[in-house]
Order: sequence, then structure tokens, then C-alpha cells
Amino acid sequence: MTDKKFFFKKIENNYDFRRRLEQVHIPGRRNNELKPKADEIEISAKWRIVIPEKSSPLMLNTARDLQDYLQTSMNTPVLLQQVKSLKSVINSKTPAIILATKKDLPGAGKNLTTTRSYRISVSRDCVIACGYDGRGAAQGSYYLEDLMNFREAPFLKIQDVKREPVFSPRMTHSGWGLDQFPDAHLNAMAHYGFDSILVFARGVDNSSVGYLDFNNLVDRAAAHGLDVYFYSYLKSTKHPDEPDAAQYYDSTYGALFKACPRARGIVMVGESVEFPSKDERTTGRPWNAPAENGLPSTKPSPGWWPCRDYPQWVEMVRDSVRKYNPSADIVFWTYNWGGTPEKERLALIKALPNDITLLVTFEMYEKIRQQNICHTCVDYTISFTGPGRYFSSEAKEARRRKIRLYTMCNTGGLTWDFGVVPYEPVPMQWARRHRALLKANKDWGLSGLMESHHFGWWPSFVSELAKWAYWKPGPAADEILKLIAIRDYGRDASRLVLKAWGYWSQAIRSYISTDEDQYGPFRVGPSYPFIFHPKNLHKHLLGKSFSIPSAAHAKFGSRIVVVDYTPLDNKRQSPFSMRIESEIRSLGIMLSLWQKGIECLEQSNSMVPPSKKQAGEHLLNLGLFMRNCIRTAINMKEWWQLNRRLTSAGNRKAILNLLDKIEALGRCEIANAEATIPLVEQDSRLGWEPSMEYMTDSGHLRWKIAQVRSVIDQEIPEYRRIAKL
Repeated sequence: MTDKKFFFKKIENNYDFRRRLEQVHIPGRRNNELKPKADEIEISAKWRIVIPEKSSPLMLNTARDLQDYLQTSMNTPVLLQQVKSLKSVINSKTPAIILATKKDLPGAGKNLTTTRSYRISVSRDCVIACGYDGRGAAQGSYYLEDLMNFREAPFLKIQDVKREPVFSPRMTHSGWGLDQFPDAHLNAMAHYGFDSILVFARGVDNSSVGYLDFNNLVDRAAAHGLDVYFYSYLKSTKHPDEPDAAQYYDSTYGALFKACPRARGIVMVGESVEFPSKDERTTGRPWNAPAENGLPSTKPSPGWWPCRDYPQWVEMVRDSVRKYNPSADIVFWTYNWGGTPEKERLALIKALPNDITLLVTFEMYEKIRQQNICHTCVDYTISFTGPGRYFSSEAKEARRRKIRLYTMCNTGGLTWDFGVVPYEPVPMQWARRHRALLKANKDWGLSGLMESHHFGWWPSFVSELAKWAYWKPGPAADEILKLIAIRDYGRDASRLVLKAWGYWSQAIRSYISTDEDQYGPFRVGPSYPFIFHPKNLHKHLLGKSFSIPSAAHAKFGSRIVVVDYTPLDNKRQSPFSMRIESEIRSLGIMLSLWQKGIECLEQSNSMVPPSKKQAGEHLLNLGLFMRNCIRTAINMKEWWQLNRRLTSAGNRKAILNLLDKIEALGRCEIANAEATIPLVEQDSRLGWEPSMEYMTDSGHLRWKIAQVRSVIDQEIPEYRRIAKL
């Protein structure tokens, strides 16, 4: 066993992770033993940060942020000054970091042509970060921070470089809490290269968590260089053909932008915006509407089919929104019908207006052969790099139609592969996706990214890797990962850390994404219940119907966890009877590789300098938790197999043998859950997800342990009694 209790001295309470999210600049990064090289300058207390006298709130925030960075991370206090003339500062030859826009310094910014682009010029007594606009100046300032962090000192190489972003927007949901965006979290998002946030909208100032002042959010986001996109949860009860449809949509979508006209745009996805389509291939009703005549329908609801009249609906929404914001980005997401026939999907795209944006999920629905079995990528996974054929087909048509193209790609660092972790530390696999996205940019004009869903975003080296990939010019991924490993864990430990990341990046490629796993054991990990299923004897012995306890304030809680594990035989997968053994084998390979990564980190632990110990311990703690999630998934599949065999066992000896195996497996899973408790107590972000809230904290793990013990101590003995074994 490798579950050593050597982690942080202080046990975290639930939500203590937010204290870490509030800390944008890591204290004490400076290595005082380092000296500047001949081609480097040193930022000292003699320097000052200078911005124009009439600066925007964004520029002032950026300057204060850089000042805080130098004090907090580099122990270098500098003054901040607003001046009338930047040229006089440059000519004075007194050491200064100047933050400016192209408008402020036309000469420095003359070759900047793209929003958020910037030029960095470093000379002996002057550092200029000149942006095309305020957002560019901010990104230039963050770039200076990145360079000094890698150097572990306030040293900058003499240079003159221009950099431009590849993608815009780069959208993310909150990782602090569902639809909750404290200023520090907004600041961190800007530092990691995002330029937009997503907030769920049910109506004016009505988010998924209740009242939220949308205009205040727009103001605060803008002060950090971020736009706000609404993610529509608005009702659509009128067909565009109805006489009063225009007035109706003006009272919903129009009202939203009338009240908040500075929002950048709105994202609309089938399942959330269903309208009463007249397409005869659908029910014409929302998915949760009562069945017609009390009879089930064999047709999909409009949210799950590329209806012929969606173009009408999109045009009506577009007109309602642009009445109040003529430049609003109308984003139509085809997520829900990626598995329908290509002919129908492309027919819809061919009919869409070309002044809107098409959003297509990058990897979903792809058919993959693994362990000689065909399976289909479900939402969302990094096990397959992408792009999938669904994305490629729609991207080609969007290119032909000259429709702006975005993708949902999850490169904020997390997918549904693991539901209650902050990020997936598989950087080499993420780098493969980055390269695929950059190729899609060249091939099909992919221009914008949605990088997380309601599972949110956590600042990590994985999203830092994405930031470097999405700017040009930029270094290779392996070069950046080496710099990150040295910076965060020390030069001596970096080799083993990189080796661990390599094992984990290889391991994730053996993950097989299925609906039953991503809504089951992989969604919540070791708190997932193991229900006893002897369904062939007596109704008293049927698996208990219950749900995992969840917080009353959670948006979804346990409602998006299927506790009664049932493999799904459907058109998206090979028959489960064929799949289960191959899935167990594949996850076994994943587990073995994951464990090798853990062993590398354990070896590196003694090499990590004291100032970096906590970062090393957090990474190892995360690795151990994810390993235990893999164990739970394997155990669940074997548990299901044993329970299924029990229902058809024909003699007393076989039944007793199976019951012994079920008991032993239950005890094994109890031990796995027990080993997970100290891991979640050390890191309160583990076991939490914004829309579910806590599902795998110590309380839920103890609940699961009690549930499995009940099976062993009560349900199985009762089974034996009734069966007279």
C-alpha cells in the first residue's frame, strides 16, 4: 500500500479550497540565491510601475496586480505611478515598467493589429508592455509575471517580442461556485488567458443559483479584461410561426439583453432551449412534458434532433437579442444531436443564418476500438484527443458556409472522466488536444473555445499549458512542462515529476468513456454505493432504491448520479456483455500506469525543496484520490458481474461461492473508501463539483462505508436466510 499519511498538517474543512482560489499570486516564489545573467535585468525596489494618468479601470487593476505580484511572489516592493507623459518616463532613463496601449504609445504598438495582442520590450532601464488595447496590456503584464515565475526571481531577459492570441473567445464557467465570480477568481481567469466567462441565465438577473446582478458581473469582469456570455436556460414555448412569437421572444431573450446590453453573447444548446418544433420527426414537446395520450413516444424531443425549423427559431432569437445589442454573439451548440445521421445534421447547418456562431463539441460521438471492442466517446473525455467525425463534418460545412466556428473542448483542464477532481493531471494528453485544436484553427477556421462546463475551472499547470499553446509565438509543450516542473517542484524532483505525468498521460488513453461510468462510479469516485441485486428471489431482496445524500442548496446534487449501476446496451456502444471484460482489462492497464506515476511522485517527495513541499503534496494527494476512483470503477464492474451471476446461479455451492466473492469485494471497496478519507480531508476541493456540491467528502465516504457494511452484515445474511442456504 502507498497510502502514506505524510500530507499537510492541517485538515481542511469543506470549502477551505476557496481560500487558495483567492490567492492569485503565490507567495515566496523568489530564490534569493539566484543572480541575474549578463543578458538579464533585475527589477528592484528602485523601479516603479507607470501607467497613463487617464487609465481605464482595467489598466489600473493590471498595474496594481503587477505591484502585488512583485511584492507577494518576488518580495520586491515597487511604487505605482500615473503620469501625463509616458515618453518623458522613457527619456528619463529612470528604471520603470510601463504598461500602455497602442493609443498611448503608437510607436511601440504600431505592428499590433489584434485585440489582446501585445509587445514586450525589455532594455536595461525600461520594460514596456504595450497592448493593442487594455486587455493586451494586461496580458503582457501577466506574461512578465510568467517569465519571472519560471526564473524564480525578478529577472527579465533583454528582448523585444510581439505575441498574439490564437483563439477568442476562451470561455469558462466558475470553479469557485456555480455562477459565483469573486474578483480574485476573475483575476485568476484573466491570468490564465481566458477572455470570457459563462453564467447560466433563466431570465433578467436570474441565474442558476437565484438572483445575480448581471450588470455588476459585466462591470467586474470587464475590469479584469473579461466578457460575459449567457448560457441560456430561458424557456421557449412559442414556435416562430405563431402570431405573437416576436413579442414573446422579445419578452425573454430580448428582455435579457435590454436589461444587460453589454453582455457579449449567448450560448444556446438543444436540451436547455427546446421549442415546440413542427418537425414531424420529433415529439414537438420538451423532453419532460407529459406523454401524449399517456403513451410513450418513439420519437426524440426537439432538444435532441436537428429540426428543420431550428433556423427559424435561431433567427427569431437573434433578432430579439440584437435589437438591444447589435454585435451580440449568437452561439448555437449542436451538442445534443451529434449522434444523429450526418445528412440531417449538415442539412440544418446549411440552413442556418451565417451571421451567428456554430459551437460543436470536439471529441464526442467518435467510434473507437479498444481492447477489440467498439465504444463511443460520451460527454466529455480527454481519453480521445479528437477531433471526432461529428466535429469535423460540421466544421467543414461551417467553413463552406463562412459561419464562425467554436468548439467545446474542456481545455480548462477537466472533463467528466473524473467528476469530483479540480483538474486531470495528464498534460501530455492535453498537449495532443491543443495541437489538434490548433490544426482545426488552420484547417477550418476554428476561432473560439468553450473550455469548461458547470464543473468549472481550477488554476493548474494543465490550464497553464493551454495558455502557452494558445498564443503565438509560443514554446513547445515539452519545454513548458519542464519549466513548470522545475519551478513548482524543484530541479532535482522535476525528472520524476515529468515521468509521473508521462505515466498518467499514457494511463488516460486506456480510460473507456461510458454513460454508466460517467454518471456512476467515475462521477463521484469512492463514495459511490454498491447495491446488492439478488433480483430472482423475493421482492424484499431487491436492490434498495435510494440516492446519495446531497446538499439542499445544490443545483443538481445527486440527481445527476445514477446509483443503481446498470450498464447500458444501446446504439452508442457494443453490447455490454461484450464490453465489460474489455473495460475491466483496459481500466486495469490504466490503474497500473497510474500507480507507476504515484510511485514516481513518492520517490520525488524527498527531493522537493521545503518551499515547494505543499505543491508536491497536493499533486500526490490528487493522484492517490484519482487512483482510488479507478479502483472503485473496476470494483463496481466486478460487483455487477457477480450480482448478475448470482441471479442465474443454479445450485447451492455456486450461490455460496458467489456470496463469498461479493462479500470480499465489498470489504475491498470499504478499504478503498477508508483510504480516501484522509485524502479529501487534506484537500477540500476533492469530492466537490459546483453543480453537485460535496459528493465525496469524508461524510459521504463514511455514508458509503456504512451502506456497504449494511450489505455485508444485513442484506447478505437475510438473503441466506430466505434462500435457506
